[in-house]
Amino acid sequence: MADMDMLAAMGISGFGKAPKKKQLDPTRFDKNKRSIETPEEYSSLDNTPGPSKALSQLPVVDGHPARFSPPTATAQEEPEYDPSDQDDFGDDQPQFPITHEITLKDHTKVVSALALDPSGARIVSGSHDYDCKLWDFGGMDMRCKPFKSWEPAGTYYEPEINLTKRATFIKGDPYIRDMKHTSGHVGELSSCAWHPHDPKVFMTSSADSTIRVWDVENKRKQKTVIVAKSKDRGARTKITSCGYSTDGKLIGGACLDGALHMWQTSSNFVRPNMTIEGAHGKGTETGSMSFSVDGRTVLTRGGDDTVKLWDLRAFKKPLASRSDLMTLYPNTNAIFSPDDKYIITGSGASSKGGKGRLMFLEKNSLDVVKTLEVDSTPVKVFWHSKINQIVTGMSNGQIVVLYSPMTSLNGAKLLANKGPPRKVTIEDMSDALAAPSIITPHALPMFRDMDPGRGTKRKAEKDRLDPRKSRRPELPVTGPGKGGRVGASATQHVVQNLVRDTTRDQDPREALLKYAEMAENDPQWTAAWKVNQPQPVFAPAAEEEEEEKDK
Repeated sequence: MADMDMLAAMGISGFGKAPKKKQLDPTRFDKNKRSIETPEEYSSLDNTPGPSKALSQLPVVDGHPARFSPPTATAQEEPEYDPSDQDDFGDDQPQFPITHEITLKDHTKVVSALALDPSGARIVSGSHDYDCKLWDFGGMDMRCKPFKSWEPAGTYYEPEINLTKRATFIKGDPYIRDMKHTSGHVGELSSCAWHPHDPKVFMTSSADSTIRVWDVENKRKQKTVIVAKSKDRGARTKITSCGYSTDGKLIGGACLDGALHMWQTSSNFVRPNMTIEGAHGKGTETGSMSFSVDGRTVLTRGGDDTVKLWDLRAFKKPLASRSDLMTLYPNTNAIFSPDDKYIITGSGASSKGGKGRLMFLEKNSLDVVKTLEVDSTPVKVFWHSKINQIVTGMSNGQIVVLYSPMTSLNGAKLLANKGPPRKVTIEDMSDALAAPSIITPHALPMFRDMDPGRGTKRKAEKDRLDPRKSRRPELPVTGPGKGGRVGASATQHVVQNLVRDTTRDQDPREALLKYAEMAENDPQWTAAWKVNQPQPVFAPAAEEEEEEKDK
């Protein structure tokens, strides 16, 4: 201690050059603040427009808001969020992380699949534009673009997606009637779910009326086949969604005929252990099925504009139901909040071009706690428990990330810490012009058709419909005609072009004699014998005939 006091008296506070610490702007989150409506938690504050009005109402320490310290030369980086610090803000902290938002825009059609990794650092999305995209919060800048995009299944969109290694599993034999004897699905896949405790096991549901459990190490055959039998004629029905319970002991499946089935993983899966017929409307697709954190209740989002909560201990009728949630897309889901107190789902716009709604419901009674208006219909909703942020896939192709600077951690907040990209200077432009330009031959437009890369199948199908590129012949004109061509039926067209056979109407003797004079004047085949051809000598038959007459 004496040495430290001596160094301090000498004016020495440390050794080496002190590193420069990044200064964070306390108002960096204000540009992402939602201005459509004021959250209920801030309803008692002044509603005068301004980017930092909410900050002025926070507890004040030394003349500054407690959460955001003023920038100084010794300002440190933003501290990590600790859930135990929530009580320091009292009633000023928001109930839901929806005060701020960022928009990820790269899809061109509705976002039908959405997932985050366990750490909340990356987002994977699938859309009706047939593309999957990967987004990284730590690697993105303010432009919010994905770092990878690929087309996994040609011209098929993705109804469900999860983060894992890329692999292709076998397809079943469509000519086998018994679904238990096929090695894979024979119909379109509707959903998938990972085992909550075993990272190598997952399951998929399909339109072939089966749920199949797979092992990531075996791509040639599934581990288990669960066949769902319908009471309708044909005994088959499409399984629209599936899921594991939180302890992994139950497998649930929702069917197109409105039934809801539950199987225990320790059973032989011959018949479901619990079944509810008519859980949702017949012929409507149930978009999602989620188990609560305590594993006692199940939440289903039906295509009949309803959300229902079921108790697994009394699996006969729903505990609560709400039926005023418009469903425009069959993939619309509903989830539990991380604290298992609320339910969040999307509701479609009531009119064309209207705004959608993000509904926050109380778990036990399904009463509306909060309604958040968004630009379009919310389809997929994901509330990540670690970063406390809500990611929503929209019908207009956007992905909206909702967060709160107070209660959220990392994720979308990392983009605000980076700031805008550096402006291009004159030196950068001069270096770019001085550098030699390298042109790859296959990157030129004339060679672009030869590239067998992304979108080849879709491009070939589009070119097949083009009459010029496919070199389609002219079709026969039907009706009176058009384009300067006289219309005729196919039979008339054939009859008019037939060559009539007129050999029966000619005399064969006359047909041969008309060439006699030409053959005598210009013999082509007997010209060699014309000079030494012997003269024919005929007997005088006329004199012999006269003598006979005289006798």
